[in-house]
Amino acid sequence: MTARSSAHAGPDWSGHTVRVRLGAPGHGGFCVARHEGRVLFVRHGLPGELVLARVTEDRGSFCRAEAIDILEPAPDRVRPNCPVSGPGGAGCCDFAFATPEAQRSLKAAVVTEQLRRLAHWDTEVTVEPLPLGSAAGPGGQRHPGSGAPDPDAGADAPETGWRTRLRLVVDAQGRAGVHRYRSSEVIPDLRCPQPVPGAVAGIAEQTWTPGAELVIAVDADGLRHIVELASPAVPPRRGGDRRATAARRAAAHARRAERVVSGSGRAVQYVAGRRWEVSATGFWQPHRDAAQRYSDLVAEWADLDPGASAWDLYCGAGVFAARLAEQAGPSGPVLGVESARSAVADGTAALRDLPGVQLFADRVERWIAARDRRPRVVVLDPPRAGAGKQVVTPLTAANPDRIVHIGCDPAAFARDVGLYHAAGYRVRTLRAFDAFPATHHVECLALLERG
Repeated sequence: MTARSSAHAGPDWSGHTVRVRLGAPGHGGFCVARHEGRVLFVRHGLPGELVLARVTEDRGSFCRAEAIDILEPAPDRVRPNCPVSGPGGAGCCDFAFATPEAQRSLKAAVVTEQLRRLAHWDTEVTVEPLPLGSAAGPGGQRHPGSGAPDPDAGADAPETGWRTRLRLVVDAQGRAGVHRYRSSEVIPDLRCPQPVPGAVAGIAEQTWTPGAELVIAVDADGLRHIVELASPAVPPRRGGDRRATAARRAAAHARRAERVVSGSGRAVQYVAGRRWEVSATGFWQPHRDAAQRYSDLVAEWADLDPGASAWDLYCGAGVFAARLAEQAGPSGPVLGVESARSAVADGTAALRDLPGVQLFADRVERWIAARDRRPRVVVLDPPRAGAGKQVVTPLTAANPDRIVHIGCDPAAFARDVGLYHAAGYRVRTLRAFDAFPATHHVECLALLERG
């Protein structure tokens, strides 16, 4: 935790309890409140509620807090269905105490505000549900566990069982669990309702390697893959040493030894009837129906003519490249780029019947700089930090007719939209999906064109 800012010269409020009325939602799963002239970011509350909030961190310029007692509940408050989150718990289910409709309204408000503040664009955003059971493989089979919602659950019942991929941490006693919110402490409690049925069955009863992480993936054929990642070789903490902090971050993201505990470590996935076999530890959309839904929208928006060219940036295993190639045909070059070589290898194998597709292992900004052909359409799904100026600038200089941009962080998405606007592109259509129910996360897709 970083040192407290000197902007506030008064006493440290950490541990204090204050009575506050909650205001608008903020990016990160909290509501904004004020007390004695100071700003508090309060988790576990809804706009308009009067709560008792315990300050967990005083940063000087603002405080972080948790609503520990709801004095005047909002109409949209429901009984939380996640025993792992809540005050003092994990950060897995930020909005487990709100109806699904209220959750989507909160996320829509955040996306709207981020676009106004960072992209200087006033627009109203609606966050749509991502229904379970829409994805199908060859022959129309559904993802295991998918299907119609429980008819007895009611319209306001929380959405559960949507996550097919998750990562757990292992404590010093060898127990698997999740991190306490903003802490390295491990909570050995696996009752979060997000995972698909059976994903964590038996995990709590086993002893794992202390300090390791567990990657669990339930694929589209119903096979569970469990891979244990060795503990990262993280340098010891040294207070105030920026080089040590950078070294720790680099070590945490470095390649680690893997041990396949269950399954093959190779997850089978289907999108639009095509079969992929990808690493269980690599990237795939965690919501079991997201890849299908997003690829359908990409295909609709791309609307490529036969022979037209397209780029798929941050292509992963080439899910979007496949849909683009279906439209462009064998004479239309569809080029994809991804920094993870294993994902490129998986995608090349899955798309070997599409002669127009070629995937490259490279950094996106470096790859774009080496291109000399103008693409008709560009699709990009950057990591949470967004594409940024280093990618958007050369991308817009390539002058594609259409850009389909996908973002899972409202602030990064809004910053990228602002860069597109500055380069002369405008958002023609924007769709936002609740692909992470009960959390503060939301997926946004934008279609951009010149002028």
